[in-house]
Amino acid sequence: MIALQLIKYGEIKDGLAFSEVDKPTVQVKDVLIEVKAAAINPIDKSIILGNLKGLLPISLPSIVAYDVSGTVVETGDEVSDFKIGDLVYSRVPQEQMGTIAEYVAVSSIAVSKKPGNITFEEAAGLPLAGLTALQSLEYAGIKENDKVLIHAGSGGVGSFAIQYAKSKGAYVYTTTSTNNVNWVKELGADSVIDYKTEDYKAIVKDADIVFDTLGQNYTLDAFKVVKQGGKVVSVVGPLDERTAESFGIPDYKLPEELAQLSRDKNAEYKFIFMHPNGTHLNEIKSLIEDEKIKPIIDKVYSFSQSIEAFTHLASGRAKGKVVIKIN
Repeated sequence: MIALQLIKYGEIKDGLAFSEVDKPTVQVKDVLIEVKAAAINPIDKSIILGNLKGLLPISLPSIVAYDVSGTVVETGDEVSDFKIGDLVYSRVPQEQMGTIAEYVAVSSIAVSKKPGNITFEEAAGLPLAGLTALQSLEYAGIKENDKVLIHAGSGGVGSFAIQYAKSKGAYVYTTTSTNNVNWVKELGADSVIDYKTEDYKAIVKDADIVFDTLGQNYTLDAFKVVKQGGKVVSVVGPLDERTAESFGIPDYKLPEELAQLSRDKNAEYKFIFMHPNGTHLNEIKSLIEDEKIKPIIDKVYSFSQSIEAFTHLASGRAKGKVVIKIN
C-alpha cells in the first residue's frame, strides 16, 4: 500500500516522502480500516520537526498522523463490537500511529462508529481535537453556568472546546485574532476577545476553568483570571507531578513559579495528555448527530497533496482542521 512516511527529522518537505509499505497485520483485538480520510494536528508537525523525540520515540521510517475515518475491512478474532463494512473513526494509539495511508490497523477500543450525519472528511477532523477538549473539560468538572476561558478559539481544539462547553451550559470566553472574531462568535462563544486589540486579563475575572492551549506565559497568566479554588487545565504547559510520574519521571517537581501561583489561588493545575478512547468518541458522535457540535474544516487536500497539507498546517493560519482525503 502507499503511505506517507517520516524518513528523517527536520523540515517538512525534506522529512516526508511517499513509500510503498506492507499492509498492516491485524491483531486479535484490532480492526483494519480502509482509510477514507485522515486529519493532521500540531503534534504531527512537532513529531516531524523532531521536537518530541524524547517524549514520543519512534523508529524511522514511520507513517505519520493519528486521526482517521474509513471503513472496517477486517476484524481480529476477539473483536465483537465491529463488523466488516462499518463506517468508523478513531484517534489511533501511539503504537499504531500512521493514518496517512491506504489502510491502518487500530485497537478496537479506540474506535467508534462514525457520526451518521457528516462526511468522512468531517469525521476525520474530530478525534484528536475532540478528545483533547472533552477530556480536558471533563477533568475540570465543567458544568452549567461555569465561566470558562478557552484560548485560541479558532484552532482545531479551541473551536471544538467552545462548542462542547456551550453544550454543557457554560459561559465561554475565548481569544482569537481580529480576522476570526465574527467566525468564532458563530461557534457560540459568549465573549470573544480580540487579542490584537484587547487584553483578556482585563476582561476575564474569576473563571471557574481556564483551558490553556498556548503555554508559556499563558499558563502562568491563567492564575490571574481563574477564581480561588478554580482549575487550570493545559495541553501545552509543564507536566504536573502526577502526570510526570506516569511518564516515568518520579522525582519531577512542578516549576516553582507555577506551583506558587497555584498555591496562592488554591487552584489546581493539571496537564492533560489526551488518550484514545472509543467510548468518548461515541459521546462525540451523539453530540454531532444531535447537532450540538459541528465539525470545523479549514481545508481538504488530496492524498498526493499531503506534504502541502503539512506546510499549510505549519503556517498557523488554519481555521479548524486540515484534512487529507485518501480515497
